[in-house]
Amino acid sequence: MIKPILLCTLAIAAVAPMTAQAQEQKKKRPNILFFITDDQFKHHMNWMPEGKNKNGSFKNLTPHTDKLASASTVLDRQFVTSPVCTPSRFACITGLYPSRSKAGVFIDRMNELGGQASVEWNTFVTRNMPTLPKLLRDSGYRTGIVGKNHVVEVLGMERPKWEAAPDDPKMLETLAKNHVKQDAALKEAGFEYYESVYYDNPDFIGVKSLASHNLDWICKGALDFFEKKDDRPFFLWCAVTIPHGPGEASRSWNANPLVTADGLLKEPLNVMPARETIPERLKEAGIKDNSRANLLWLDDMLGAMIQKLKDTGQYENTVIIYFNDHGQKAKGTVYNGGVHSEGFIHRKEGFKVGARTDVPVSNIDFTPTMLDLAGVDYSNVKFDGKSFLPMLEGKTEKVHDALFFELGFVRGVIKDGFKYIALRYPEKIENMPLAKRKRILERFNENQKRRERPIYTTDPMAPFSHVQIIPGGGDAEHMSMKMYPGFYAKDQLYNIEKDYNEQDNLADKPEYQEKLKEMKALLSDHLKDMPGTFGELTK
Repeated sequence: MIKPILLCTLAIAAVAPMTAQAQEQKKKRPNILFFITDDQFKHHMNWMPEGKNKNGSFKNLTPHTDKLASASTVLDRQFVTSPVCTPSRFACITGLYPSRSKAGVFIDRMNELGGQASVEWNTFVTRNMPTLPKLLRDSGYRTGIVGKNHVVEVLGMERPKWEAAPDDPKMLETLAKNHVKQDAALKEAGFEYYESVYYDNPDFIGVKSLASHNLDWICKGALDFFEKKDDRPFFLWCAVTIPHGPGEASRSWNANPLVTADGLLKEPLNVMPARETIPERLKEAGIKDNSRANLLWLDDMLGAMIQKLKDTGQYENTVIIYFNDHGQKAKGTVYNGGVHSEGFIHRKEGFKVGARTDVPVSNIDFTPTMLDLAGVDYSNVKFDGKSFLPMLEGKTEKVHDALFFELGFVRGVIKDGFKYIALRYPEKIENMPLAKRKRILERFNENQKRRERPIYTTDPMAPFSHVQIIPGGGDAEHMSMKMYPGFYAKDQLYNIEKDYNEQDNLADKPEYQEKLKEMKALLSDHLKDMPGTFGELTK
């Protein structure tokens, strides 16, 4: 008979190796840095053909980004479901289409439009939603956010006085209250660390004197996060605020270095190369003007972060995903200039798929992909996206049969080289009275003047865009309205293999009627599973 003490000893001996093995496996889980840029054009990216001059030289001085990209896998056919800030981030952090948001402002808008969902800057992450940081935190990750929020809902925010001085006590008190509310919301969303966070773009934090970028401040938040390492792997959501406007030097790279979204710093941070050196470095690189200064400033930040990861011994086990929130050429539309947004993913040992892949993926795929990288079981959570890690590892050559898009009054689908776009304005928008159109435009133009932005039109009968109910369009999309001949066509069909820029609408051509019917049916089937109505396509 084996005595109890011996049974206990045997049990401990049996469990010990498993525990050690589990601990070793846990150590191997990668850190994940999700680095989000804001409104980059393709010509801002040296790792894209558009980022090179005719002689092959780079258009931009971004050495750290270039080096990282050269050792990464470029996602040449990476798309976003909804190409404006908030819904793009929603898709990334939830793995869901943005129209699944439960935010009050989104639901209110749907009700206002008679049941038609309108994905805009209104698809916020709400309490109790499964999110990427929550799932990673619950699996043992240390989670953090720095930079631009613009996706996690913060209720009860107070609007400070626009003309307030940067040291106005009442304004600072309001910002402090907002800070507390935002911290609580970010914690609820799954982040245990939250520093140097802009609730919105600098222009929209509510105070003119603070409406400028400060990458040094964001960078400091990231570096402090790396310094506070423990025995857990980390996930950092790092969302910079540039190249998004304001783009003028006095409110970006050459702005007052003390200005932040929380008020004034006591002294400059000095965590990156001095801003004053930017013009000279550009000149030495043969870049004759300062129009690309913000890109060098951005690169300085990425370089400082990489160096800190190396100094703290965390770099070699860190996966870095570089993501631009959407295409900038046609932001505010589901044309390729808006939804096609290349990025890259870096891992020390690389990926079997190689230096570039043209397999189509979507930003709804980021959450399941990162969970796969982290070894997290998410079988009890439903995502719209799919992990593309098997594709990166060479185990499959396909992630999706089709890609779907949603924004404002348009929906779209890509399959087998063809793209269908449906434009459906709700009846109350199509038949809006002139008096209301006038009020909307006057209010918009007054706000443009306050923000020192251009007036695009004074004609209240100017057409609406695809996303905003503003005659002539808003900041995001007014330029796109002039770039596409089929912009106002109810049904649009493009062969994007031959017509990438979507200039030739095939929807009315007899020889493409079967293809049009097929693509409409495909989109209709998808929309019937989504929230809200969309004309006859959801009947």
